[in-house]
Amino acid sequence: MKYRAALLFAAILIAPGLAAQTWNDPRTSALVQRATERRGNQLADTALVDYKATAHGYVTFLAQFGEGFPEPPKIVKADELGLEVYWRAPDLSKQRIMGRRDTLLLPTDINYHRDHLGIVQNNFRNVIRIGEGDEVQDVPHPLSPVGLQEYDYAIHDSLQIRLGSRVLDVYEVRVRPKDDRKPRAVGAVFIDRESGEVVRMAFSFTRAALIDKDLEDVSVVLENALIEGRFWLPRRQEIEIRRTGSWLDYPARGIIRGRWEICCYEVNTGIPISLFVGPEIVLAPPAERAQRPFPFTGNVLDSLPPDVRAVTDEDVKKVQEEARALVRAQALARSRSFAFSARHVSDVVRFNRVEGLALGSGILQRVGAGFAVAASGRYGFSDEELKGRGALEYRTGAGSSLILAAERQYRDVSDDQEISLVRNSIAAQEFGSDYTDTYDVRGVSLAWSLARFGWRPSLEAAYERHEPLFVHSRPAMGAFEQTIPALGVREARATLGLDKPTSLALGGFELGAHFGLTGVRVDRPSAIQSKLLRPSLVVDLEKPFGSSRLLFHTIAAGVLSHDSIPAQHLVFLGGPTSGPGYDFHEFIGRAGMSQRLEWRFLAPFIPIPLGRYGKAPGTITLAPFATAVWIDRSAPFKATRQGWYPALGLGALTVFDVIRLDVARGLRGGRWTFSVDIGRDFWSVL
Repeated sequence: MKYRAALLFAAILIAPGLAAQTWNDPRTSALVQRATERRGNQLADTALVDYKATAHGYVTFLAQFGEGFPEPPKIVKADELGLEVYWRAPDLSKQRIMGRRDTLLLPTDINYHRDHLGIVQNNFRNVIRIGEGDEVQDVPHPLSPVGLQEYDYAIHDSLQIRLGSRVLDVYEVRVRPKDDRKPRAVGAVFIDRESGEVVRMAFSFTRAALIDKDLEDVSVVLENALIEGRFWLPRRQEIEIRRTGSWLDYPARGIIRGRWEICCYEVNTGIPISLFVGPEIVLAPPAERAQRPFPFTGNVLDSLPPDVRAVTDEDVKKVQEEARALVRAQALARSRSFAFSARHVSDVVRFNRVEGLALGSGILQRVGAGFAVAASGRYGFSDEELKGRGALEYRTGAGSSLILAAERQYRDVSDDQEISLVRNSIAAQEFGSDYTDTYDVRGVSLAWSLARFGWRPSLEAAYERHEPLFVHSRPAMGAFEQTIPALGVREARATLGLDKPTSLALGGFELGAHFGLTGVRVDRPSAIQSKLLRPSLVVDLEKPFGSSRLLFHTIAAGVLSHDSIPAQHLVFLGGPTSGPGYDFHEFIGRAGMSQRLEWRFLAPFIPIPLGRYGKAPGTITLAPFATAVWIDRSAPFKATRQGWYPALGLGALTVFDVIRLDVARGLRGGRWTFSVDIGRDFWSVL
């Protein structure tokens, strides 16, 4: 049967601005009442008896790591599904899974709720449930008889949808609960002014609606299309469910993201009522799936739309921002106010040449309205010193922050981490190989960051006292090198930062970057003051080519000053990341740069079974690379190095790219180096 489907907002004209938002005014109340009645009539007066359609969708499980979750999540598991969708008045729904395939990128044993594997019919029932009631339960629909008593409504904007010669007027109606301490929805519904039909719904939920206390938030976007010029039926749907742990305030997040496209409607075909017996969403028998296979194309990952890979789809992000604007922050925030805090595994236990074995932990006490008090500490059994940090924090729901802190820490001089801290602890304890150069810092700071732009600006002002550190521990084998000769000084410091979380850029490249500009006034023990300016830049640029990938990693820094420079402010390069094929921090000077070029491609390998967590694929990622280090004006306490130092190497990533092995050779006075480590994507939590 021929039909006409208008993609929502395919051709939208923004109408003239409306008057200031007014809650529950007569015009809004009349519109919402008419839309509620339309839902209650089950479209009976439109002559819609039944329909069948096809739905194509992806359900992905992603993981996100790091303090403040600065980088996009990594896909752990991706399922691609094809459905036959059936509906019959008054409200019968059946969805049959005709095709399903998945790919596993990291070990997991996750199982989805049944309703994650299908679409939402009729814009939800009068009582909204998600995750079969384990995630969201007992939420009155904003356009239901009960909802009319439980929500406030306000017309926020008007839109015009042009369908050929026909123009539809659609109102965006914002919805907020009268009591945000109850299980309720928060967001907006888009209603056709003439018919009262729901064109679009975009909403989140109050904290009380989330049954699972590990949930951060649940966001839903439902878009409908005008079929045959008469029926508003599902066209596009998205759902995002974000979850973090509840015991430790640990920077790891799991995300379930569903995305569906519905098409190919056939209306009033006489679907028998017997088809709707049993569960709503079922897997079709193998014989039927073999006879009518769903037409998947390419590989699962190759076919994933860009918004499925993105950190947060823009529509979902807008839902979350509008929910925060409509209700109190407490109505959306997680209820737990106290948590043990460990931002990295190495905050709990680590080993290095200065501290020896060091154990630590922290606490976080939320006091409401975005404020929290944080404290952490660590004790080294070899240096017999206590390090710690106390802070008063203010954070918005969007991720912006203002933090006042006092601390005593051992700070590393590297502009970019050379190896994971877990690997460093093992290598230091067993073989005397410590790839950290630290100095003692005691100070107070005030830091501000803004998370509302593509580039995230930050500013920190601090007053600090620096002291050198010394070797106190002994490894099982070998001996440690001496620490750097840091200068004992007092400093006033201001740092401007710009961070670019990894995102698509021109030419299909994925760009992530950090730029820092630090100004320092140094008060030396001799009462002589000096000033310095230190810019630094770290850039990651990647470009996929099918299953292969081209990577560029750039590190650059310099120090501008007419005076002698404390050792802790110089540029340190050399090691598995910045200078493979050369010794750790072999290059130290006033200015330096490291450029890495790497090509990753798949090669056959032995599949590795991982029990209930799946099986590592029968491939290995090979990564030939070339690097070059440039250093200028070498430090007086280090062997003279000047100019360019190239190297060639080969990397191999295996077991879901979690483990990486590298071999490299420095081509200018270098040597063969070997490295085994965890994949760099996981360093932020190690």
